[in-house]
Amino acid sequence: MGLSGEIRAVNRVEQRIAEAEKLGFEKIIVSKYNVKTLNKLKSGIEIIALGKVEEVYQYLF
Repeated sequence: MGLSGEIRAVNRVEQRIAEAEKLGFEKIIVSKYNVKTLNKLKSGIEIIALGKVEEVYQYLF
């Protein structure tokens, strides 16, 4: 996360999502900047792509 509230992309996001799925997560929030790499990902987990912390807050509440 950046100082202005942006959600930054992470490395190896596919591996992180796969691990979250193994742990039983049904939904995961990722940076909208990681979406390009996720188009090929086959996963049963729901992926929510957001860009700012404010968007996460609105999604959750």
